Amino acid sequence: MRIFLGIALFIPTVVVADGGNDEPPPKPAVSCEGAKIYDKKTKSCVNAQESSLKTEEIYLTVRQLAYAGRYEDAQALAQALPDGHMGRLTYMGFTHRKLGNPRLANLFYEQAIAENPNNILARSYMGQGFVAAGDMVGAVEQLRAIRAHGGAGTWSEASLQNAIATGTTYNY
Repeated sequence: MRIFLGIALFIPTVVVADGGNDEPPPKPAVSCEGAKIYDKKTKSCVNAQESSLKTEEIYLTVRQLAYAGRYEDAQALAQALPDGHMGRLTYMGFTHRKLGNPRLANLFYEQAIAENPNNILARSYMGQGFVAAGDMVGAVEQLRAIRAHGGAGTWSEASLQNAIATGTTYNY
């Protein structure tokens, strides 16, 4: 147990992810240049807007590009996600944060959370941005919100909790 800013935090020794939007994706099997996505049907790299790919295939590629540090490509591809897709705003925030635009990142995170208060991944990334900025109070608020919205035991909770405890944020 650690006491941090007067708040008791239990730091787990095992990180448990619940899958879906909360779990880091596997490495891409095929890497396309720029903001393109691999289409298994045509066996080629295509523009997402012009493809017949499912939304979740596009979303997975956005995540893979973001985690590979290809932030501009991830942003361009995220634009192909439907307006109401939870990952669109979350990854726009994530990529802007990683590109050094924390204010713009927070605007995307805030919009993502306003659209879906249960978006624990956006909360985790926002909290990690607060850690990077030295705002531990804001980070702890997001950690509490993750738990309040059913995120206990998820990667989102554990990664933010670890960032608060160590000061180190995640690149995925």
